[in-house]
Amino acid sequence: MADEHGHPEPAEMQLGAVMSALADPLRRKVVTELVGEDDGAERTCMSFELGVTKSTLTHHFRVLRESGLVFQVDRGNSRKVRLRRHELEQRFPGLLDLIANEIR
Repeated sequence: MADEHGHPEPAEMQLGAVMSALADPLRRKVVTELVGEDDGAERTCMSFELGVTKSTLTHHFRVLRESGLVFQVDRGNSRKVRLRRHELEQRFPGLLDLIANEIR
């Protein structure tokens, strides 16, 4: 069952939801950038410079969170996001390698 913030447990992550989230180029850009970061690295949502309104940005990060691709946490007056690298590798082995290869 997803937690109170909408983060699903690894066993609840559905391939269809993950692929749907990655189908959008802006969301895929977020995940691609996070794949290139160090393990456990956190970034603010605004740091991705997607060029969309705040409400659209909120929507994109909600889709990423609810699919299980990212973990979001409030840090003071900002919201940080990190890739759920270990959970994704456990649930969908090789997926992050495919994403990393896309940028090479």
